Amino acid sequence: MRYRRANISGGTYFFTVNLANRNGKLLTEHIDVLRRVVKEVKHSLPFHIIAMVVLPDHLHAIWQLPETDADFSMRWSLIKAKFSKSIPKTNEQLSCSRRAKRERGIWQRRFWEHQINDDEDLERHVFYIFNNPVKHGYVRRAADWPYSSIHQAIASGIINEDWGYVDDGLFTPD
Repeated sequence: MRYRRANISGGTYFFTVNLANRNGKLLTEHIDVLRRVVKEVKHSLPFHIIAMVVLPDHLHAIWQLPETDADFSMRWSLIKAKFSKSIPKTNEQLSCSRRAKRERGIWQRRFWEHQINDDEDLERHVFYIFNNPVKHGYVRRAADWPYSSIHQAIASGIINEDWGYVDDGLFTPD
C-alpha cells in the first residue's frame, strides 16, 4: 500500500515531525545541529519557512514550496538523515526493520502534513505553532520559548510580545 500525500507545486504545508522517543530531548539538546541541517537542505532544495517551533521531542513547521516543486518528503528525509548522522549515538531502541535498513532509532518514520487551504487556515496553524510550547507546559508565554519563529513575528510587529496565554490560562490571540 502506498501512502498518499497531497503534492501541490508551490503549496503551503503544516507539518508535525516527531522523535521516535517521545520522552526524548534530542531536538532542543542539539538545536544548533538541527538549525544547520535545515539551512543546508534549504540551500540545496529551497523552501520558505513561514513558521516553526522546535520542542524537545517534536517540531511543527509551515513551509511554502517553490512554484515548480512539490517534494516536501525529500526535504524532510534529508533533514532527518543529516540530523541523525550529526549527533552522537545513544542507546536507541532499534527494531529489526530499522537494523536491516541501517537506520537509527531517532525519528518516527512518517510525519504528518496538512495542506494549508486559505489565509484563515494559515493564521490558525501559525498561532498553533506559536502557542505549542505553552500548550505543552514549557513556558507561560509563547515569547518565552527560545526555539520558535514567534520572535521574528514579534520583531516585525505582526504580534506583540504578550501574545498567547495569560495568567488565568485563557488563550488570547492579540
